[in-house]
Parts: sequence; structure tokens; C-alpha cells
Amino acid sequence: MRGIGRRRAMLLPALLAAPALARAQGQARLVVVGGGFGGASAARFARMTAPEVAVTLIEPQPRFITCPYGNLVLGGLRDIESIAFGYERLAARGVRVVQDRALGIDPVARTVRLGGGDTLGYDRLILSPGIALRWNAIEGYDAAAAEMMPHAWIAGDGAQLRLLRRQLQALPEGGVVGIAIPPNPFRCPPGPYERISMIAAWLKRHRPRAKILALDAKERFSKQPLFQDAWRALYGGMIEWVPGNVDGRVVRVEPGAGVLETELGTRHRVDVANVIPPQSAAAVALDSGLADRTGWVPVDFRTFEARNAPGIHVIGDANQPGPMPKSGFVANNTAKQAVASALAALRGTAPPEGVYFNTCYSHVADDYGISIVGLFRPNADGSAVEESRDAGGTSPRGDLPEQRRLEARYADGWYESITADMFS
Repeated sequence: MRGIGRRRAMLLPALLAAPALARAQGQARLVVVGGGFGGASAARFARMTAPEVAVTLIEPQPRFITCPYGNLVLGGLRDIESIAFGYERLAARGVRVVQDRALGIDPVARTVRLGGGDTLGYDRLILSPGIALRWNAIEGYDAAAAEMMPHAWIAGDGAQLRLLRRQLQALPEGGVVGIAIPPNPFRCPPGPYERISMIAAWLKRHRPRAKILALDAKERFSKQPLFQDAWRALYGGMIEWVPGNVDGRVVRVEPGAGVLETELGTRHRVDVANVIPPQSAAAVALDSGLADRTGWVPVDFRTFEARNAPGIHVIGDANQPGPMPKSGFVANNTAKQAVASALAALRGTAPPEGVYFNTCYSHVADDYGISIVGLFRPNADGSAVEESRDAGGTSPRGDLPEQRRLEARYADGWYESITADMFS
């Protein structure tokens, strides 16, 4: 990773002291990089609340395929078209949509360099680029290996999700599906376990003698008691979860042989392998010198402004880890705080006080849902967020079929609501 450089470091004090009104003439320019849960939410909210500001959204894909509900595609409960969204309605609202990839950011010149060769200037930047997969963090797992052992963790054009779905459909009866789960932090902490559940739901219907071997780098995971209660009740002995302290961390793969190898040298041969590798902030954040040695971007959680780059507000999965999870719901509501803070800076006013929420539903079966809720506030200097006690929690445990059925329906309602908030 590159730092912001000597010249930029010398200019940071001047940037911090710059006048609040970004442009003396013409419209102020708010540029949003990334059209996912954070970026699309930011562009729509900015267009709704600041008609005097020119809003540009940079996104390489013509459609956004959501990671939430992607697991339901694997379970046969959804198709990809039902989780794909275009940017036409945002454009109709007055958002300028640029279909290109942001390659680099110059926080001194306040410009974004695009893959097609253009450079866009900004007065405030909302950066929501998502994640990058750390190729070869697991020995042997690179982009080529992902064509045999799909990750299906970055939606992109949907190719990885379709590949994993085809592999599952070709699984022989009595076959084994291996899933490698990374250490924290990573996108969507409950996601791998919902994936296990949705694959198990499909196998129960179509390959009832198949098995799932979940090799986990961690010893604990989000909503663990609820997931494991459901696995026992719904899927019997189909699922074997191996935690990190029992040699569950995958350190090496052999894609051609279908082998997942763990720390102690245990070699697991599987028929289908879903490898979810360790992650970092997306390449544009790394290559622009915004991320620190952890691979994530340190921010002021009161405004989501990058600590080493004034004028850039970093939201979604790319910012630094903490108790607030990297979830779609968090990206959506923190996008609004970042936009409000960016607009306040342009107008020369104080940013609003930050209060952030997370709600995460997980399907364990078609009519069985569980959830977790949290409320977070930034600390006094914005260096961290703190979870409010007694302001959240998980679904209750126990034999509660009506509760589970309702939560599955609530999950569907949440999905329809949040995607409408992003794209309508």
C-alpha cells in the first residue's frame, strides 16, 4: 500500500483549514464511488436532500446484484434476476451515473481517476467501494482458483454465484460440500452461516445423503446458538462445523484435486468447495493510500471522513473494523450520516450527531428466520463506535415456529424496503 506521500502530508493542514464552502461559483460537486448498499443509498439521499448539489455516482457494473439474498439463490428460493437492480431510477432523479471503475483518488487535487481515462473533480467524495479478496492469503487460492472453487462473496456480474449454484446442482448423491470461512473482520458476519443453512435446505430436498463440512478460522460466530439450534432441528447430522481451535482454519487449497488443507495438515477432499478468503478494503482505497496496515480505512466515526484524507467520507465495508458489523443495513444508514456530514461541510454548518443501527436477518429455511439488532454511537473523538447496552440483541431461542416463520417474512419485508430505499 502506498501512503499519501510527502507532498500530500505537507498539504493536509492547509486542506483542513480550507473554507467550508467548496465552490465560490457553480454547483458544488458530490461524487460517490460504488453503487452498492452504501453508495446507492448515498447518491439517492444526497439527490433528495440537496437539490443544489451536483451528484455523480461512479459504478462499473450496469446492475447491482445484492450479496444479501444471494444465499437464497443457492438455496433455490430466489433467482438472480430478483436480486438485481439497475440505476435508471437514480438517473431519473438527477444523479449522473458514470459506468466506469474508479482506479485512484488524489485527495489533494480532489480528483478521481477512472479506468476509461477520464478524471472527475469533486468537492466532497463519498467512497463506498466494498471489499477486495486477499488472493493467496490462503495458499493456492487466487483468481484462477476461484473459477474452480468459487467464493461467490463479491457479486459483480453474478458469475461466481451462478458457478457455485451449478456446482451444487451437479453434486452427486452422498457428496460433500466444503466451505472455508475466514477470520474476522469480513463482509457480513452471519453470511457464511446463512449460506450453510441455504445449501443444506437445497440438499435436504435434492441430495438428502449429502454432507456439508464447514471449516472455520474462528471459534465463535454471529448468532451461533440460533444457527446451531436450527441446524440440529432442521438438518440433523448433515452439517459439520469445525472451529479454528479444532483445526478448522484452511491454509492451503488444491483446486484441481478438490482439497482443503487446514493448519495441522489435515487434507479434506470435497466435491464442491466454496472458499471465502480473508478480505480488505477494495483496491481503490488501498492504491490511493487511504487504508492503513490493517487493509481498512481509518475514519472519524462522527462523519466517516477518512483520517488521512479530508473531504473523503468512507462508508460500507471499506472502513475500519469495530463492533459495528460490515452489513448492508449499516452501509445504508451510515451513508446518510456521511452525506449529511459532507453537505454540512459544504454549507459551513456542523454535522448532525451520529447514531447508527444494524438489523440483520438470516434465513435458515424458507419459513425459518432469525435476526440480530444493534445500536451504535461514536465516541467523543470519533475514533471508535461503541455499542449501546440493552438496545439490541438476537431472536429468542427455543421451539418457536411462529416466531421463526414471522422473522422469515420480516426478512423479506426488510429486503424489499431497503432496496427500494436505495434504488427507487
